[in-house]
Amino acid sequence: MRKLIFCLVVGCLVAAGLLAAQAFADKPALDIRLARVGTYSTGVFDDKGAQILDYHAPSTRLFITNCSDKTIDVVDILAIGRPKLLFQIELSGKPLSVAVHPSLDLVAVSCKAKPATDPGTVEFFSIDGESLGDAIEVGSLPDMIIWTPNGEKLLVVNEGEPSDDYTIDPEGSVSIITLGGGVETAGFTGVPIDADVRIFGPNATAAQDLEPEYIAVSDDSSTAWVTLQENNAIAKLDIDNAQFEWVRGLGCKDHGAEGNGLDASNKDKAINIQTWPVLGMYQPDAIATFTINGGRYLITANEGDAREYVYEIIDPETGEEIEVVAFCEEARVADLTLDPVAFPDWEELQDKKKLGRLKVTTSFPAEEGPDGYAELYSFGARSFTIWTDEGELVFDSGDQLEQIIAEAYPDFFNTTDDKNKFDDRSDDKGPEPEHVIVGKIAESTIAFIGLERMGGIVAYDVSDPANPRFLDYVNNRNLKEDPEIEDGVTNRKVRDLGTEGLIFIPADKSPMDQALVVASNEVSGTTTIYIVVTRGVGP
Repeated sequence: MRKLIFCLVVGCLVAAGLLAAQAFADKPALDIRLARVGTYSTGVFDDKGAQILDYHAPSTRLFITNCSDKTIDVVDILAIGRPKLLFQIELSGKPLSVAVHPSLDLVAVSCKAKPATDPGTVEFFSIDGESLGDAIEVGSLPDMIIWTPNGEKLLVVNEGEPSDDYTIDPEGSVSIITLGGGVETAGFTGVPIDADVRIFGPNATAAQDLEPEYIAVSDDSSTAWVTLQENNAIAKLDIDNAQFEWVRGLGCKDHGAEGNGLDASNKDKAINIQTWPVLGMYQPDAIATFTINGGRYLITANEGDAREYVYEIIDPETGEEIEVVAFCEEARVADLTLDPVAFPDWEELQDKKKLGRLKVTTSFPAEEGPDGYAELYSFGARSFTIWTDEGELVFDSGDQLEQIIAEAYPDFFNTTDDKNKFDDRSDDKGPEPEHVIVGKIAESTIAFIGLERMGGIVAYDVSDPANPRFLDYVNNRNLKEDPEIEDGVTNRKVRDLGTEGLIFIPADKSPMDQALVVASNEVSGTTTIYIVVTRGVGP
C-alpha cells in the first residue's frame, strides 16, 4: 500500500507540472530547431558500429566507439557537411565508452574483458592515436567513463553484470583514476540504501545486485550521481573520498493518472495512448546535471531494462543445444493471475489488445499474493524526468514522448530500431529514451533526449525545471526504406537507426561557430551532426 500511495502522489505531482507547463509555454522563449548537416557511416549494420562518442575541439575530431571493429574511429568534422575518417585506434578489447580530456590532448577508452565478468580496462591515447602506456585495470564491465570538469580524475562506471548462467555476479562500483596518481574504487558495501531500491538477483548481496549504468558530475568536480537502471535507483558519490553517500529508490509513476498514459499493446493495430492501472518503474539509463538560479538538478532518460539471463547446454544424448533460463523477471500481463479485488475487470484487461501483451516484472516490488498480483509494474517510464540533486521528483514528461512520435510518424508509431513495423514496441518499453544531454544556448538551458527504438532527438527548454517546454523532434531515419538489403548489409538509404550516444558542442567550440548536437546510432553504424538553429529570444 505504501508503494501505491507513493506512486499516486508522484502522478499528481506530474499532472500538476503538466498544467503549469501550458502556462509557461505562453511566455516568450528561445525557439530551437535541429538541422542535419552531415553523417559519417562505418558501413556496419546491427553490430554496434557507432555507439558512444566524444569531441576534441582544438582538432575538430570526433572519437567514436566502434565495437564491431574493436576500434575508436577518429573523424574530422572541420568540413562539417563531409565528416572524414582520419584513422582508427586499435584496442585490446571491445570498447564500451570514450572520454576526451577537457583541456589536454588525451583520450581515455574503457574496454570490457573476456569473459565480461572479469575486470575491464581503461586505455589512454594521444589525440593522434598513440598509446600512452599500459592499460589500467578497473571493475567488471566499465560501461561509461567521464572526466571531472577540472580534468583531475576519470570516473569509470563498472556495471558488474552477472554471467549468463548467473553463477558469477561481480560487484558494481565506480573506479576513480587520478591523473598522475592511482586508482580508487567506490563500492556499495555499508552504503545506506533505501528500502524501495530493487535488490532482487538470485542469492545476490546488495553490492553485487547494484549495477551502475551512467554518471553525471557536478561543475565543481566534487560530486557525482550514478544511475542504477535495473535497481530503479540513483546513487550519490563523494568523489574526493571515493565513497557513496546514499542509494535512493526512484519509486514509480502512475500510468493511471491523466497525462501519464501509454500504448500498452502491439496487437491492436492502432495508436492507443491511454491511462492504465499500471505503475511504471523509471529505470533511467543516461543522466545529466544542470544548474538554474543556483539550484542543481538532475535529468534522466528513462529507458527501462529487465533482467533476463539465458545460457545454452549440450544435450548429452542428442548433441543439440538446449536453452536454459537462469533468471528472468519478465512476464506478460496475460500470463499472470490478477487479484480480482484489485482488478475487478481482470479478464478484459488481459485481452491482447489491452494490457495482455504488456511486459511487467514478477520480481520486487511486484508481489504475488494468494489471489494473484494486486499491482503491475512495467519497465521504464517512457519519459525523461527532472529531479533535485537529492533525488526528489520535479517534473516528468508523462506520455509526451509517445504523443510526439504519434503526431510526427502516425504510420510508424513505436517501430523498433532494426525494422519498420508499426506499433512493434508498444508492449515493451515504447520509444526507450536512451540518452540525455544538456546545453546552454543564449540564456536558455536546453535538454536533448535520444530515443533508441524509434530513433531521433527530442529537444526541450528546461530553463524552468518544473515546466519544460517542447521545442523540436528530429529523426534522420528514412522510414520509406527497409533497414537491410540482405542479412548484415545496411541499406544506406535508411540513414540512422538506434540512437545511442549524444554530445553537445557549444558554439565557441564548434568548427562553424554554431552550437551542434551529434548523435551516434548503433544499429546503422552512423554518426550524424545537427546544427542547433535558434530563433527568438530567451526567457
